[in-house]
Amino acid sequence: MRIASKLESGLPRRAARAAVRASCAVFLLAQSVAPALADPTSQAQRIYERIAGVDPPATTLATMEADIAGGNALAAAEIATEDPDFYNVVLKNFVTPWTNRAQTSFAPLNDYTATVIGMVRDDVPFNTVLSADILYKSSASGLPPVSAANNNHYATAEQYGVDLKSTLVATTQSATYGLPTAATAGVITTRGASSAFFINGTNRAMFRFTLINHLCTDLNPIMDITRPPDRVRQDVSRSPGGDSRIFLNNCIGCHAAMDPMAQAFAYYNFDGVVTQETIYTPNVVQPKYLINSQNFTTGFITPNDSWSNRWRQGQNQVLGWSAALPGSGAGAKSLGQELAASSAFAQCQVQKVFQAVCFRAPQDQADRNQISTMVSGFVAGGYKLKKVFAESAVYCMGP
Repeated sequence: MRIASKLESGLPRRAARAAVRASCAVFLLAQSVAPALADPTSQAQRIYERIAGVDPPATTLATMEADIAGGNALAAAEIATEDPDFYNVVLKNFVTPWTNRAQTSFAPLNDYTATVIGMVRDDVPFNTVLSADILYKSSASGLPPVSAANNNHYATAEQYGVDLKSTLVATTQSATYGLPTAATAGVITTRGASSAFFINGTNRAMFRFTLINHLCTDLNPIMDITRPPDRVRQDVSRSPGGDSRIFLNNCIGCHAAMDPMAQAFAYYNFDGVVTQETIYTPNVVQPKYLINSQNFTTGFITPNDSWSNRWRQGQNQVLGWSAALPGSGAGAKSLGQELAASSAFAQCQVQKVFQAVCFRAPQDQADRNQISTMVSGFVAGGYKLKKVFAESAVYCMGP
C-alpha cells in the first residue's frame, strides 16, 4: 500500500497500477530464479537449518561450505547431524507424535521418544525398532531413576534441558522393566507406547497406530474384504444395526486381517489405575480380548498370542512382505519383525524424513526418484536413519 500511494501521487492511476504490477513481477521473477544463484555458503546454511533447526556456528559453516564446494555435500550434512539441537529438538518433535493417540508433538519426553533418538544417534539398525530388547535413558546426574510406574526420569530430563545427544545411554527393557526378553518388542513395549495404546480398549489400537507410525497407512486405505473372517473376535457384530451387509462390505475389510495380527498382543495390558505399569501375563490372555462376547457368540475366542499375516495374500501384498519370514508367529516381537521387514516400513521411514527435512511431501517425479534411491540405500546400508536425514537435506539444499 505504501508503494502504491507514492506512485499514485505522481502518475495517472492506470500507470501507477501498471508500475506496481511490474515491480511485483520483477520481485517474483527474482524469487523464482533465486535458487539458481545459490552458492555453497547459502547451501550449507540451508542444510544446517533443515537438520538442526538453528544457524550453524561460523567455523562450522566454513567447513561445510568447503565440503560443498569440493563436491561432498553429504559430508557437510553429516556435520549438521552432530548438533545437539538435532537430537534435543528436531528428533524429539519428529518422534513424539508417534507416541500418543492425539499425534501431537506437544507431549513430554518419554522412553519411546528417547529410544528412537538414541537409535538414530548410534546408527542402530532401524528395522529393529519394533522388535529389539532396547531402551535408552539419560546418564545425567540428579534425575529420578527410570521406572515402569512413571515417566519422571524422562520428563525431568526434558524439564531441565538435559543434552540427549551426550547423555543417552543404551540399556534393555528386560533389565529395566523386568519384561522377559522374548516379550520385548522395541518401542511397542516401551512404557510410552503401552500407556497410550495398550490401555483400556482391545489392544487393536496398538496395531493400528503401529501401522500409522511405521508403515504410513491407516486401516481404511488397505481394507480388503476378501480376507477370511475366521479369526474375527466375538465383540464384532456380524449384523451391525441388523444389516449383515455392513459387516461383509465394511467391517470385515479391517478386522479379518487386523484381529489375527493384533492377537500378538494378547498377553499385554497397561494398568492406568493402580500400578501405572505394563502388565504382561505369559500364557494368559488378557480379559479385554474376551469382552462383549454376546455380540457374536460363535466368533473367534482368543486362546493365545499366535498371529498370522492375512495380507500376504490379496491386494496388500503390495506392502512388500519379506519372503525370508514365515508370515506367522507368536507374540509382539515376531510381529514387529514382520512389519519392519516390509518394503512399506522402509518407504515410510524415508518418506517421513524427507517431509520433515524438506518441509513438503514428494511432489514430482524427481522427488519420487530421490525417495526410491534413498529407500534402496536405507535398506542396503543397514537401516541407518541418520543418513536419510543427511541425504534429504542435501537434496533440498537448493541448486
